[in-house]
Amino acid sequence: MFEQQFAALKLTVVELPTEVEADVPIYRGFIRELPFLAAEAHSVQALYRRLLEVYQEYAEEQLAAQAEAEEEAETMTSALLSYEELLKYYDGESFDGFEHNEEDKPV
Repeated sequence: MFEQQFAALKLTVVELPTEVEADVPIYRGFIRELPFLAAEAHSVQALYRRLLEVYQEYAEEQLAAQAEAEEEAETMTSALLSYEELLKYYDGESFDGFEHNEEDKPV
Protein backbone atom coordinates (compact mmCIF):
# COMPACT_ATOMS: atom_id res chain seq x y z
CA MET A 1 0.00 0.00 0.00
CA PHE A 2 2.66 2.53 1.00
CA GLU A 3 4.87 1.47 -1.91
CA GLN A 4 2.05 2.44 -4.29
CA GLN A 5 1.82 5.91 -2.73
CA PHE A 6 5.54 6.46 -3.25
CA ALA A 7 5.25 5.12 -6.80
CA ALA A 8 2.42 7.59 -7.50
CA LEU A 9 4.71 10.39 -6.27
CA LYS A 10 7.51 8.99 -8.47
CA LEU A 11 9.72 8.49 -5.44
CA THR A 12 11.82 5.48 -4.50
CA VAL A 13 12.37 4.26 -0.94
CA VAL A 14 15.74 2.75 -0.12
CA GLU A 15 15.56 0.32 2.78
CA LEU A 16 18.79 -0.07 4.72
CA PRO A 17 19.75 -3.42 6.28
CA THR A 18 17.73 -4.28 9.36
CA GLU A 19 19.56 -3.87 12.65
CA VAL A 20 18.67 -5.43 15.99
CA GLU A 21 19.01 -3.33 19.11
CA ALA A 22 17.97 -4.81 22.46
CA ASP A 23 16.24 -7.71 20.67
CA VAL A 24 14.06 -5.25 18.71
CA PRO A 25 14.45 -4.91 14.93
CA ILE A 26 15.14 -1.40 13.66
CA TYR A 27 14.22 -0.64 10.06
CA ARG A 28 15.83 2.40 8.48
CA GLY A 29 15.31 3.95 5.10
CA PHE A 30 15.37 7.12 3.05
CA ILE A 31 13.89 8.53 -0.13
CA ARG A 32 16.39 8.13 -2.97
CA GLU A 33 15.41 11.38 -4.71
CA LEU A 34 15.57 13.30 -1.41
CA PRO A 35 18.20 11.48 0.68
CA PHE A 36 17.98 13.99 3.53
CA LEU A 37 14.45 12.65 4.20
CA ALA A 38 15.10 9.57 6.31
CA ALA A 39 13.26 7.65 9.01
CA GLU A 40 13.45 4.61 11.23
CA ALA A 41 10.81 2.39 12.83
CA HIS A 42 10.18 -1.02 14.35
CA SER A 43 8.35 -2.38 11.29
CA VAL A 44 8.51 -1.89 7.54
CA GLN A 45 4.97 -0.49 7.44
CA ALA A 46 5.79 2.01 10.19
CA LEU A 47 8.95 2.98 8.29
CA TYR A 48 6.99 3.73 5.12
CA ARG A 49 4.32 5.60 7.09
CA ARG A 50 7.00 7.70 8.82
CA LEU A 51 8.70 8.43 5.47
CA LEU A 52 5.36 9.60 4.05
CA GLU A 53 4.90 11.90 7.05
CA VAL A 54 8.39 13.32 6.64
CA TYR A 55 7.83 13.83 2.91
CA GLN A 56 4.48 15.54 3.52
CA GLU A 57 6.08 17.98 5.97
CA TYR A 58 8.84 18.70 3.44
CA ALA A 59 6.33 19.23 0.60
CA GLU A 60 4.25 21.63 2.71
CA GLU A 61 7.37 23.66 3.58
CA GLN A 62 8.33 23.83 -0.08
CA LEU A 63 4.84 24.94 -1.13
CA ALA A 64 4.81 27.64 1.54
CA ALA A 65 8.24 28.88 0.46
CA GLN A 66 7.19 28.89 -3.19
CA ALA A 67 3.98 30.82 -2.41
CA GLU A 68 6.00 33.36 -0.42
CA ALA A 69 8.46 33.80 -3.30
CA GLU A 70 5.61 34.26 -5.80
CA GLU A 71 3.93 36.81 -3.56
CA GLU A 72 7.17 38.74 -3.26
CA ALA A 73 7.64 38.69 -7.04
CA GLU A 74 4.11 39.98 -7.61
CA THR A 75 4.81 43.10 -5.56
CA MET A 76 7.54 44.10 -7.99
CA THR A 77 5.43 45.87 -10.61
CA SER A 78 5.55 49.14 -12.46
CA ALA A 79 3.00 50.53 -9.99
CA LEU A 80 5.84 50.82 -7.46
CA LEU A 81 7.87 53.10 -9.72
CA SER A 82 7.54 56.84 -9.90
CA TYR A 83 6.76 58.66 -13.14
CA GLU A 84 10.45 59.50 -13.66
CA GLU A 85 11.53 55.91 -13.00
CA LEU A 86 8.95 54.60 -15.46
CA LEU A 87 10.21 56.95 -18.17
CA LYS A 88 13.79 55.96 -17.41
CA TYR A 89 13.00 52.32 -18.30
CA TYR A 90 10.37 53.04 -20.98
CA ASP A 91 10.97 51.03 -24.14
CA GLY A 92 7.93 52.04 -26.18
CA GLU A 93 5.47 49.55 -24.74
CA SER A 94 2.61 50.51 -22.47
CA PHE A 95 2.86 49.60 -18.81
CA ASP A 96 0.23 47.69 -16.88
CA GLY A 97 -2.01 50.13 -15.07
CA PHE A 98 -0.23 53.19 -16.43
CA GLU A 99 -1.74 55.71 -18.76
CA HIS A 100 0.19 58.72 -19.96
CA ASN A 101 -1.68 62.01 -20.13
CA GLU A 102 -0.23 65.26 -21.43
CA GLU A 103 -1.26 67.05 -18.26
CA ASP A 104 0.81 64.58 -16.14
CA LYS A 105 3.99 65.66 -17.91
CA PRO A 106 6.54 67.36 -15.63
CA VAL A 107 7.53 70.91 -16.59
